Amino acid sequence: MIIVKHTNELTSKELTEIFKQRVAVFVVEQNCPYQEVDANDFDDLHVCLVENNKLMAYTRIIDKGDHITFGRVLVVKEYRNDGLGRQIVQATINEIKKRFPNQTIQIQAQAYLQKFYESFGFKAISTVYLEDNIPHLDMLLENN
Repeated sequence: MIIVKHTNELTSKELTEIFKQRVAVFVVEQNCPYQEVDANDFDDLHVCLVENNKLMAYTRIIDKGDHITFGRVLVVKEYRNDGLGRQIVQATINEIKKRFPNQTIQIQAQAYLQKFYESFGFKAISTVYLEDNIPHLDMLLENN
């Protein structure tokens, strides 16, 4: 089941689980010390794939004003290789199209996922650069 909530709609248990899984993936697994919980977390949308009250996959959507972005895309380790990454990204794109019609979607994708995001219609709009020592590139999806 896909659940979408603003930060202030999340329970303390839901928010703690989201932060726990994000730190597990983006700080611990990727061995990347950085400020994982940031100011965007005060007022963004959290897209959660949940089954039996367990978080299985997650993204967050941020309204940047001139475009919409999403990130912190993760699948909880024990649920990987079952297509949940594709499912959570498609649900995120669908939610953006519903809430922000005709807004462009621009993301910072890890470079190794370029073909994955291209399969949703994203196009690279930058060369590869390092973000927190991890190769990334900017990608764009026209939302019309």
